[in-house]
Amino acid sequence: MKAARLLRMLLLLQTRQRMTTTELAERLEVSRRTVLRDVEALSIAGVPVYAERGRNGGIVLLPGARFDAAHLEPGELEALSVAGLDGEPLERLGLSAAHERAVGKIAARQAAPGSANLLRLADLVVVDSSAWLTGPTAGVDVAELAQALRHRRRLRIQYRRSAEGRASTRVVDPYGLVAKSGRWYLIADDQGAGRLFALERLSDYEPLDAPAAIRPGQSLRTVWAALRERTETSGQVSVTARLRESRLDLARRILGARLHEVRDAERGWCTVVVRYRDVEAVRQLLQFGDHIEVLTPPSARERIRQLAADLAERHAPPSDDRAVAPPSDAVRGG
Repeated sequence: MKAARLLRMLLLLQTRQRMTTTELAERLEVSRRTVLRDVEALSIAGVPVYAERGRNGGIVLLPGARFDAAHLEPGELEALSVAGLDGEPLERLGLSAAHERAVGKIAARQAAPGSANLLRLADLVVVDSSAWLTGPTAGVDVAELAQALRHRRRLRIQYRRSAEGRASTRVVDPYGLVAKSGRWYLIADDQGAGRLFALERLSDYEPLDAPAAIRPGQSLRTVWAALRERTETSGQVSVTARLRESRLDLARRILGARLHEVRDAERGWCTVVVRYRDVEAVRQLLQFGDHIEVLTPPSARERIRQLAADLAERHAPPSDDRAVAPPSDAVRGG
């Protein structure tokens, strides 16, 4: 996020006053060109920072120029520290009021001479991190759980896996919480391995006396990054299919990184390659209905045929001597 990067640049320059473009690029993990663009943006915004040319040059922040957070209360600072969240997540964390106060104070301090006719970016950009077509979800209170996690204690949780009918008990070592695409997750080690626990399936928890056994060198961000990469990494099974060209945008939204390749369209159809971890995952393609045809591998094509046949059988008009059959074991798996 550019705003966070600009703030970090200012904080770095406050501590050292002068840094080379290369040093800033390395610390901010961007290119030197991006650093220079950011310096120009800050300068235009009235921040006394500039690029100094020459052998001993660099990026310079004039003495006395500081980001003043003295007028922000502790709760407001915490609200800004999770500023990537919007209304619903902030509400569940109990930070909505503090966030509104902090934003109001920042807006008042941003009112500088000559800017009266300019709209604030906050008036032009809305960030909505909630998922589409979702209503309120049951589960534990996020704010209370966040407060419990501050003590870095092990948790005994009651958790129901997606394929299970009832919750089971397990003891985990928590790192923290993640809000992703409208859903909340507890990130914790379960028997020494990082795992995601969806809060809507977490029915209860109890902090224990023992401290959380955090793996050396690991943090919430590092464990989350590993879990996200593992979840989003393409699998080993490549499925080739014919897809109606009119459904290509929908496929990009639904399949995401699983959509590995799209080939030229012909007569309204295109060829796509989708990667899955295993053949069973091809059931996801059923949502495209008659807009898709799986071509290879034969095992994926056969699995689609089995699933479609079972659906057709269960949706056939019931006869007098035939009751509606429950899902067969062949389709229930996965």
